[in-house]
Amino acid sequence: MSLATGTARRVLMKGNEAICVGAIAAGCRYYYGYPITPQNDIPEYMSAHLPPIGGTFLQAESEVATINFILGTSASGKRVMTSSSGPGISLMQEGLSYMAGSELPAVIVNISRSGPGLGGIAPSQGDYFQAVKCGGHGGYRMPVLAPHSVQEMYSLTMLAFDLADKYRNPAMILGDAIVGQMKEPFEPEPYVPTVSPEKPWALTGCAGRPRQHVKSLYLKDNAIEAHNWKLHRKYLRMQDEEVRFEEYRLDGAKIAILAFGTSARVSKTAIQWARKEGIPVGMLRPVTLFPFPVAQVDAVARRADVVLVVEMNTGQMLEDVKMSTTRHDKIRFLGKPCAMPTPEEIHMEIRKLAGRAA
Repeated sequence: MSLATGTARRVLMKGNEAICVGAIAAGCRYYYGYPITPQNDIPEYMSAHLPPIGGTFLQAESEVATINFILGTSASGKRVMTSSSGPGISLMQEGLSYMAGSELPAVIVNISRSGPGLGGIAPSQGDYFQAVKCGGHGGYRMPVLAPHSVQEMYSLTMLAFDLADKYRNPAMILGDAIVGQMKEPFEPEPYVPTVSPEKPWALTGCAGRPRQHVKSLYLKDNAIEAHNWKLHRKYLRMQDEEVRFEEYRLDGAKIAILAFGTSARVSKTAIQWARKEGIPVGMLRPVTLFPFPVAQVDAVARRADVVLVVEMNTGQMLEDVKMSTTRHDKIRFLGKPCAMPTPEEIHMEIRKLAGRAA
């Protein structure tokens, strides 16, 4: 049974490990990282599984070193990945901006924990701003994918590599301690590439071809302005072509939940309970946090009587929801900054909104 080639059927595995299986299936043979809870299963898995297949695992001396190793490996045309949690991702921000400016693809995984500061190891979605608005300098963007199951930890990692190569841009997987640490069956479907493996821009030695450069420094005339507009057009392409979302039981829904990741997973249980009671409730789940499903959010807000945003933070995606629609009077919020909202809590909120609270 080969997980790397996807010939296995139902496999019981942690979400963090499923990311690794997806990365290896997608052709990632280089991983650099530094330990931090709650994502340590990822470097542990890669350290055991990459060397036997000719890959390279390296524990760097810091997250700052890590992202610069990633930059160099990407510039040579190789598929490369790192993972960390919020504080470590913060240390990578300068390098991420350099990679975006240099148009270099890579996959960065954030299994987020509670913050700010050192915070704690409790699950959180408090890194939404950091991921979606991009914490580094210069106004760059990157695709951000939010899995809500072990299956998606696998499949969205493969997609992230393709998106990174398609747009020559870093791509991020934004998970949290729950989806990273939980174990459930998933099917490792074979990787089917959607992009060409050819990378004519890569720095592989200039013997037999003109010299080329991968850089983010532009000093002549208006070169940096032209470069910024070029990058902006690429981000607009992402918004046109890469919006992904799930509609869950939205048929006839008068109450619409908006949630991502683990919050969405828990919300599904509450929706099932409420539907059994005859409460017409459903959910729109953004799978891509950037690009955000703006049109779909607006359509849901127009149809529903109430829109309930559920997050494991104090209201970060909430801001993008409000920017997506003018129906602000319909929007309500349920947030828990350093804990997972329970199905019971969400169910109780649905009942209140439906006028059925005891």
